[in-house]
Amino acid sequence: MAYNKYIFINNNRRKKQKELEEKRKAENTQISFDTLTNAMAETNSNASARIVNTKKGKSKNLMQFVDDYVLVDIETTGLSPVQDDIIEIGAIRVENNKMVETYNQLININRSLPPFITNLTGITDDMLKTGKMPAEVLQEFVDFVGENVIIGHNINFDLGFLCDKCRKYLNYNLNNDYVDTLYLARRLVPNSINYKLGTLANYFHISYEGAHRGLKDVEITYEVYNKLRNLN
Repeated sequence: MAYNKYIFINNNRRKKQKELEEKRKAENTQISFDTLTNAMAETNSNASARIVNTKKGKSKNLMQFVDDYVLVDIETTGLSPVQDDIIEIGAIRVENNKMVETYNQLININRSLPPFITNLTGITDDMLKTGKMPAEVLQEFVDFVGENVIIGHNINFDLGFLCDKCRKYLNYNLNNDYVDTLYLARRLVPNSINYKLGTLANYFHISYEGAHRGLKDVEITYEVYNKLRNLN
């Protein structure tokens, strides 16, 4: 019986080890925005210092409704913050839940766009040639946002790019608190077929015409945010 007892104990250990490995894998798939920003900080730690951020601490996902904020949306050449580039930034400053100022700028990336991106956004290589260089646009964006809460749809995607590029070109730690309308929609519109911006716009009877451009997308997000506010 001693042999059978050993087998039982050994199998139990293997089972626990397997459970721990599966738990670690599950945890690793849920990469937080804070983890992403820390990784980016290491990658770009050698950049020359040009700006000092006055806000201390890490950014927080507020998951709530605020009245003063900046809506943000970007267009990019792809999905990787490290390998791809931002080609357009659109932003709207909101005070007392009223739009008071907009920012919209194309970025000259000095390389050709993938055809898919041109087809999706309508942005062409010739249009980007008229844009400003990345560092200048990012500095303008940082000044525009200040320390306001940032709001966007699937904002972790936008912040991943913006955080990486701000570190790369400005040595700046973009750590504003943020609200993601995607997460709010999942909580407040549980019967939606999906939570794409276009789907939510249709659900709330908001025009989606002209989407996939920075400024238009933030205008749509503003409308969606306020529709969600009314459901809260």
